[in-house]
Amino acid sequence: MAGLLKNIAVTATRTVLPRITAAAQRGLSTSVRCLAPAVTQPAPSFKAQAVVNGDFKELSLEDFRGKYLVLFFYPLDFTFVCPTELIAFSDHMAAFRELNCEVVGVSTDSHFSHLAWNNMPRKQGGLGGLQYTLLADLNKTISRDYGVLLEDDGVALRGLFLIDPEGVVRHMSINDLPVGRSVEETLRLLKAFQFVAEHGEVCPANWQPESPTIKPDPTGSLEYFNKVN
Repeated sequence: MAGLLKNIAVTATRTVLPRITAAAQRGLSTSVRCLAPAVTQPAPSFKAQAVVNGDFKELSLEDFRGKYLVLFFYPLDFTFVCPTELIAFSDHMAAFRELNCEVVGVSTDSHFSHLAWNNMPRKQGGLGGLQYTLLADLNKTISRDYGVLLEDDGVALRGLFLIDPEGVVRHMSINDLPVGRSVEETLRLLKAFQFVAEHGEVCPANWQPESPTIKPDPTGSLEYFNKVN
């Protein structure tokens, strides 16, 4: 069964990926519906089938209430840049969970395709057993609601959304298809937003934990500026 599902996914990759690559090379002329969520606004709700610890389960945004959530989209299973991103997030899951944060990957593949790819060894281009959830957006509703769907090709751009425990979007970024994202930068942003929420001070450019922060008022901010300039 897994072999059949893998063949189906690979066939889809071979037919869709060349068109995606061509679109990227000509500047992504494929259309994207511009209805992306806004930072400081509630994240669009979702409910879909997912692969969780090697099994199928229906998940919704509400299941993550009370935790931070990194919701990231990728184009297709059984591709090339995508496994490097998914594995990188998986290898850092202990760090995310120490910060009360879960990670969910989303593509327009089925949950059957997700499972087959998840069970495939890493040396063969598979995921080798992820430490987080893969959500199946087969009807493309979630990708469309988050503003990352390439309508003509039916796949998602590399969108990443950091959602706080109240379900509010605190950060969002979208990469073109050929370039993967930085897990370290995602962790840095998560730590920065948590610091602000706890301490009330704001984080300057390139902030890292233990680095100076800024009191957000004209007088208090001078302490920071005098220290670093």
